[in-house]
Amino acid sequence: MKISKPYYGLGIFACVAIYVVYLKWHLDSKPVSSVTEGATDSGREKLDHQKLTTDHAVFYGIMFDAGSTGTRIHIFQFTQKSKETPKLTHETFKALKPGLSAYADDVDESAQGIQELLEVAKTEVPVEMWKFTPLVLKATAGLRLLPGEKAKKLLDKVKEIFQGSPFFVRDDCVSIMNGTDEGISAWITINFLTGSLNVPRKQSVGMLDLGGGSTQMTFLPVSERTLQTSPADHITSFQMFNTTYKLYSHSYLGLGLMSARLAILGGIEGEALKEGEELISPCLSPGFQCEWEHAEIVYRLKGQKAGEPLYESCAHKVAELLHKKVYKTEVKGLDFYAFSYYYDCAAEVSLIDKEKGGSLTVSDFEIAAKHVCRTMEVKPAGNPFLCMDLTYISLLLQELGFPKSQVFQLARKIDNVETSWALGATLHYLDALHRLQY
Repeated sequence: MKISKPYYGLGIFACVAIYVVYLKWHLDSKPVSSVTEGATDSGREKLDHQKLTTDHAVFYGIMFDAGSTGTRIHIFQFTQKSKETPKLTHETFKALKPGLSAYADDVDESAQGIQELLEVAKTEVPVEMWKFTPLVLKATAGLRLLPGEKAKKLLDKVKEIFQGSPFFVRDDCVSIMNGTDEGISAWITINFLTGSLNVPRKQSVGMLDLGGGSTQMTFLPVSERTLQTSPADHITSFQMFNTTYKLYSHSYLGLGLMSARLAILGGIEGEALKEGEELISPCLSPGFQCEWEHAEIVYRLKGQKAGEPLYESCAHKVAELLHKKVYKTEVKGLDFYAFSYYYDCAAEVSLIDKEKGGSLTVSDFEIAAKHVCRTMEVKPAGNPFLCMDLTYISLLLQELGFPKSQVFQLARKIDNVETSWALGATLHYLDALHRLQY
């Protein structure tokens, strides 16, 4: 049968159209790595993250917090509408002990815990989202205190494990945070959760974090004088959500609660005692003896014989430690949240509810310290360090510039989300990836 010219032309057009549709489907269905073959790593990263932010109203971020006492995973689920700030809709959290730094002499032993936490991420993040979900580990004071080569080997091991995972991994997927970045990230977290970011005329809140190896203080100054008179390395700026923030932020390495304990006791970080040697402290009950492990070293401790009242003798020792080590800044009229060991110590002496948190003043810490120390003079407490810890906290806050009447909010969670630096660091990381596209 002879085909007429109009039908013949229509047939050719249909074949071409089908072929074009097939090509488009074939290219779209290729893995991202195939589509970008021959491109640079940064090009692939941009493409993957562009899919993350444009194809999905729901997206995830995975942050490992490698602290001095444990490794924790935070899996955050966000939603975001075009040109709006992301909203956090869910968090999954799990912690393992000991901290990553405990494996400094056997890095392969660290792999099991990292893999265990990655399995949690695989369960929480939908399979189709794995390759679009950034995976990051940031280490804090525990690794900052390690010799550089030991810290590097640990991070290299983690990076190797991460690169073998199905998640979105960049060259900067593992790193040691400096203290300023830790403070900034915690500040972002608390202001994100309290709705103080990108809200005109709403005053931000400051952040205090007392970890095991370091302590941080970060706030947005309301006075230009604070910016002008503070040490240059205490002022920092960063960009996020199309806004530039200029903050006061400083971290004191060695003044975290565990490191401060050791210093108050007279020990030296990383140095074991000689045979038969013991640390004698005026901050421990008279006649008290025990062994205490810190950073994989066991110390023999002993309380000093009764002399002047325990609180006074301990406060004198703490004041010696803090002398000229802390910068006193202007914080009057600012609201602050306090985290970590501030919370734990306050909860232990019932200054706040153990589960819900609460508010208290510097004076409350001081009164509790005096009461605990006075009690320990006649009867050892369940926690032998409680007199020392509370005394240290009350004097540290005063050295930082807080009046005794300063009120702090203490919270482990806000709207059921952990108030750690991990959320802020994840938001900052995701925002940086987004800006890479433009």
